[in-house]
Amino acid sequence: MKNSVLRGLAVGAVAALAVATAAANAQAAVSWKNCTSVNKTYPHGVGRTNARDHTSGRAVTNFKKSNTLYAAAMRANKGLDRDKDGIACEKR
Repeated sequence: MKNSVLRGLAVGAVAALAVATAAANAQAAVSWKNCTSVNKTYPHGVGRTNARDHTSGRAVTNFKKSNTLYAAAMRANKGLDRDKDGIACEKR
């Protein structure tokens, strides 16, 4: 009985932390007016977890992968992903 209660509390704490982190990330994205402000926090941009860079040169692969951050960035400014590849403000 004690183990199941402790396990339930641990799962609840982890879930609460994940929600708080996602909310904080989404809040940070709201102030992103342009790629300069995005690149100050994420130097190589932010993108969906399954995104692939569409480029004729060397593809960017070291961007921050987060569906939540990418969605928040698109709500703040759709122009951040000009080539519509799922990565906002990608930079080598």
